[in-house]
Amino acid sequence: MGQYKNILVCVTQQKTCERLIRKAADIGSETHANLFVIHVAKNEWNFLDNKKEGEALEYLFSISKSVGANLSVLKSDEIVSTISDFAKQNNIDCIIMGESPDDHKENNFYNELKTLLNNVEIQVIPSN
Repeated sequence: MGQYKNILVCVTQQKTCERLIRKAADIGSETHANLFVIHVAKNEWNFLDNKKEGEALEYLFSISKSVGANLSVLKSDEIVSTISDFAKQNNIDCIIMGESPDDHKENNFYNELKTLLNNVEIQVIPSN
């Protein structure tokens, strides 16, 4: 655990991502780090069509706000590079992400991010 200045939490449109935001807030509270929360939605995804996912994002937005973070929802089909660009623009030094149910895919996501952001610590938080 380092002394982080800017922490980025990657969330999906699920209420369970609240634990990631709270974990980041815990880690960041010691160093008064700035917290950022990001959700990257694929271009064809329309949250107006999906009430449950829209509600989950609103819920995560309120959790983010309660810990002093902004939730950014970005549209892109290039999820890894979008997160990487956001991290660079905001001088992120720690990324918090959840464990994917599909380990293989998540490891790939982690490895791609690590390659693009080799000086950023990435913490994968287990789902239980």
